[in-house]
Amino acid sequence: MNESHPRLRAQAIAVFGLFLFFLGGCITSTVENARENVTGLGEGEAVVIMAKSYHQGNETESDYVSCIENALGRGSKGLRVIPRQQFVDSLFPWFEPRTAPAETKGLSKLMTRPGVAQIVEDLGVRYIVWLDGDIETVAQGGSLSCAAGPGGGGCFGFAWWQKDADYEASVWDLDGNESAGTVTADFSGTSFLPALVVPIPLIARTQAAACKGLAQQLKAFIIQ
Repeated sequence: MNESHPRLRAQAIAVFGLFLFFLGGCITSTVENARENVTGLGEGEAVVIMAKSYHQGNETESDYVSCIENALGRGSKGLRVIPRQQFVDSLFPWFEPRTAPAETKGLSKLMTRPGVAQIVEDLGVRYIVWLDGDIETVAQGGSLSCAAGPGGGGCFGFAWWQKDADYEASVWDLDGNESAGTVTADFSGTSFLPALVVPIPLIARTQAAACKGLAQQLKAFIIQ
């Protein structure tokens, strides 16, 4: 019994060491913007976050859109954000999956349709942000095995996987019906799963980091 204690202690120290080693530096990021026109947000003016249309395939995740909406609206300098679904319902059927513009340039033509411009004005929408992108697993490796027996069981090994989150936000200014520019976010995160009896997942929150980073840059881009 006494001999098992040093072994268990060594295992615990090893796992804790892995935790400290991999906890930092597991996410890298690049956030940039390309401005085409001067921006600003007047009193009562709002922003709408729209996802890439269904008919283009690979629609931007709805939870990511919601995350951006919430992040833009938080804080003392939070923007007024019209929820996407409210905007879509108010302009039915022009933003339904089969009829929505495929890109920001299609908004100019849409604004000429009867009643559309008035609804947008009533809502106070100044900018439509067209969000495109996704998150995917780009690499993975390692080996992990688990077994159970009469004397107990456990998992041994080490596994890892890397996810990339690439998003682009195209900002359309409805005041002049023109593009204001784009904001891009590229986040790469590597998660680890070391196991010495008990697996300890060290997860890189890549999408959450991409949401926070893009929202901060987008807010600064709009209000300058």
